[in-house]
This record gives sequence, structure tokens and C-alpha cells, in this order.
Amino acid sequence: MPKVLLTETISMELGAQDPWPQLIKMYQPYEVEQILLPDNSNCLAVQAYLKMCNLEFQVEPRRNAEYMSPSGRVPFIQCGAFVVSDFNGIVNFINSKGTSLSEELEATDKADMRAYISLVNDVLVNAEQYICWCEPKTLNNITKPRYGSVYPWPLNYILNWQKQSQITKKLKVLGWYNKTLDEVLEEVKNCCDALSERLESKTYFFGERPNELDALVFGHMFTIITTSLPDNLLANIINKYPTLVTFCKRIENSIFYSQAIDDIKQIETENWGRVLST
Repeated sequence: MPKVLLTETISMELGAQDPWPQLIKMYQPYEVEQILLPDNSNCLAVQAYLKMCNLEFQVEPRRNAEYMSPSGRVPFIQCGAFVVSDFNGIVNFINSKGTSLSEELEATDKADMRAYISLVNDVLVNAEQYICWCEPKTLNNITKPRYGSVYPWPLNYILNWQKQSQITKKLKVLGWYNKTLDEVLEEVKNCCDALSERLESKTYFFGERPNELDALVFGHMFTIITTSLPDNLLANIINKYPTLVTFCKRIENSIFYSQAIDDIKQIETENWGRVLST
């Protein structure tokens, strides 16, 4: 077992013995000027999952969040003395603490859920990486300026080169680097076909309660359709599936917007209480 995976496994096992701290810290790159589509998708998926679990967390943007992470991937969370990275690792860690969104599912549904999670990771994640680091227009106009924006020259140039080399090497191993752009878009279309067919007219993918698959799909699809890229090739595909677009809007309104309203009301109540007491 690789050292990083072994370390995270031990952390999850030990972390399960401790109570939740009052606040979870989630580290990610800066949203406005730095973060790229693949990382933004993963960060939003983790935020959605934490909100679905009703866990309090605080987003901690760092320009070097990727290099702070134990796996080199973002986001990662600090939970007490333990640090866990990536969507799957964070979900497994939270499950080990006794909080699960899928524990009530039948065994067959759990197997199906894991299969769809693998589909999203195998297709949408790789397609996002391909568009950002292999498609010339997006690479030159969006990826390189954003990824290196927080570093001075020539460090920004060196880090861009290193990251591009790392991603292309990974995509070659997975058989994605040599795909044409049309082939990548066809993979995304097939993924959307499968997800749309599974969702049909249901509120969530498995019943009336969201789980990790809902958080993961929302994180990637919502980020794709709300991120402006040259030609918006991925967004154009997803927008052809009204079921998936409606699903994203539903989670945005129920998980993010409604909780923001509740937070504002709580702050107003606390402030009004202070006024009455003075």
C-alpha cells in the first residue's frame, strides 16, 4: 500500500475513536483567481456532502493548498488532529465517525451507487482534466494564467510545466490523452445518458434522501455549467439534459441557498437580541 494511502487509512481508523471537533476546516485554492475546473468541482462536491451531513465547516483558501494536502489533491479537511484529502477519502473518514448518508440503502443499491461514483470519477474528472490541460484554447487562455496567478515569474512558469506534465502522464496511463476532443465529449455524453436514466423523475439518485453520489454529481455538473470556458463544450452537453440541470438547481436551492437564508436569519436574531439587551 502506498505511504499516503497507508497514512490516511491509519488516520481514519484513529479518528473514528475521537468525537467530532466543533468545526471542520476545509482547505482549497483561491476561488476567484486560482482554482481550476477539476479542483473546483471536487471542492464543491465535498462542501455539498458536508452540508448534507449537517456538519459545520469553514473554508480555508490557501494558494499552496495542493502542496499542503497529504495526497497532493484538493480539497482536504483538518478534523481535530487528523488531515484527510480528496472526496472519497473524506467520505470514508466521515463514515468511520458514524455519519453516513447511505447506510440505509440495500446492498444492491450500495453497489450501484459505487458503480455510478466510479463512472463520474472515470469520465467527468478525466474530461475536466483533458479540457483544462490538453485542449489548447482552454490551456492557454484559462488554465495557465489561473494556475500560475498566485506565484511570481519564473516559478509560475515552472509550476505550470510540472502540473501539465503530471496531468498528461496520468491521462496517458488511463488512455485519455490520445483521445480526440470529439471522443472525450462523446464519453461525457454517455455518462450523462447513464446518470439521467438513473435519476429519471426522482428527487435524488437513490430515494428521497441525498447521499455521496448526489453530492459528487452536483459538484461536478454544477461547476461545469456555471464555469465560463472557451466554447463551453462540457456545459453545452450537460445543458441538453434538463433532468440533470434541474437536479443541480434543486440541490443548490435546498442545500446551499436555504442554509444561507437560515444563517442570515440566525445572525439577525442574535443581533436583535443584543439590541434588546442594551
